[in-house]
This record gives sequence, structure tokens and C-alpha cells, in this order.
Amino acid sequence: MKWSLSQLKSYREAPLQFDEALDLKHPLMTRYPEILDVKSVHAKGYVSYDKDNVLISAAIDATITLPSSRSLTPVDVPLAFQMTEYYVPEGTDLSRFDEEQDTVIILPEDDILDFDVAVEDNILIHIPMQILSEAELNGGPMPTGKGWEVLSEDDLADQAAELKTVDPRLAKLKNLFPDQETQD
Repeated sequence: MKWSLSQLKSYREAPLQFDEALDLKHPLMTRYPEILDVKSVHAKGYVSYDKDNVLISAAIDATITLPSSRSLTPVDVPLAFQMTEYYVPEGTDLSRFDEEQDTVIILPEDDILDFDVAVEDNILIHIPMQILSEAELNGGPMPTGKGWEVLSEDDLADQAAELKTVDPRLAKLKNLFPDQETQD
């Protein structure tokens, strides 16, 4: 969805309401190649115009498919968030905006406001750092392969403890260089 500032000036009295399904599959997959699929993106909100400032507030619901952080199996990740953005002309006093509020302030470069790009940015920001499948969340087995395996932190600590024990046949080598300290 794109709006021009001159078009939005006609909404001074009552805000422009929208309830749209957005087709952002190609742009999102281009910007973030790890995305395997974008199943749906839905935006519902309003746009209001007041004194050359444009306020866009929307609730975004999206479902994207990403690889699991652990096994790379495809996982559908639902995203639901609220976004609020102010578009203000250059030279506007920004001190009236509350810094603690989750509001983005944007200085538009031209007369067009591209809402799709704003939604893309917010979706990319809301992608979780760790993505696990249902089986992985429920404690399923860790992935393995030929010559490799994924270890939990507890298993790794157990292996490290086993490696710290010195083979009794090599214990006499510790006395070979008494002036060097052992490093753990």
C-alpha cells in the first residue's frame, strides 16, 4: 500500500481505515534469504493526517516459514505485533515525541509513503533469534549425522569434565617440566 501526502491531506477530519492482506513474499524473501515461505501478512489499522504529520498505526499478523535453528527443518513462525509510525517533514521539532514510546519517526524523502516497506522492516525486526520445531521444543532427540552430533550444554559440560581427567599412563609426564605451570 502506498499513499501520497497530498492524498492523505483529505483525511484531516476522519482517519483512513484499512484492513488488507499484503503480498510481501518476494520482497521479504529477497531481503532475508533464510525465509523459506511467507504464508500470510495481514494489516489492520488507520492513517491520520494532522499539521503535515502522518500517523500510521496498524496491527500486523503474519506467518512465515523459517528453518529451525537446531535442525534446519522448516518451521511456521506466527508473528503478531502492533506498529506505530510518524511521518514528519524535515525540520520538525522532534522533542514533542515521547522517547519511551514504541513509535518510529520517519522523515519521508518524497511525497509517497510506502507502507509495505514499513511492514517488511517490522516483520524482519520481529523474527525471533531462536526458532525450534514442536518436537525440538518438547525435548526430542538432537540432530546427528555422519561424524557429527549436536550436544546440549549439559552433555558438553559432561564431556569437558571427562577430558580433564589425565590418563594414568601419562601422569608421569606432568613432572617432566616442573618449572611450567599447568593451565586449565
